[in-house]
Amino acid sequence: MKKVLNKNLTLFYDQNFPYTTPSHSTKRHLVTLGVGGNIGNTRKRFQKLFLYLMRSGIVDIEATSPILQNPPFGYTNQEDFFNAIIIVKTNLNPRNMLKFVLRVEQFFKRDRSFKNSPRTLDIDIIFFDKISLHFEDLIIPHPYYTQRESVLIPLAHIVKRRER
Repeated sequence: MKKVLNKNLTLFYDQNFPYTTPSHSTKRHLVTLGVGGNIGNTRKRFQKLFLYLMRSGIVDIEATSPILQNPPFGYTNQEDFFNAIIIVKTNLNPRNMLKFVLRVEQFFKRDRSFKNSPRTLDIDIIFFDKISLHFEDLIIPHPYYTQRESVLIPLAHIVKRRER
């Protein structure tokens, strides 16, 4: 199913997007991940990512958003992006969570050719519990999340669903 929000934004409701877990995780930290991509069949890749994360043992998936198709920003001479939010629980600390998501990106053939380049899969840590931290390679909360429809719209759908 899809829902057109406007001429540039469309929400897709796919298998596992959105999703809410029926169980309760005992892991300590709540982490909000932003995922995106625009090379190949990104929506299918999100399904594979969901299964990969479910099997990892490193995280427990709490919820996912619908998938948002939206135009690129920064470098705009590329295909539209597909973006979603995945909320997970983990026992990893922020630094090790960053290492984990970078390994996941690598598994899905992420190539960092230049800033805002097309990509198979991008995973950003948006929130980690309610902490703030600032390192050269990791800033939490994500410094630009409030400026990105690709984060705000999917996140709003999770919040709305959890309030019901």
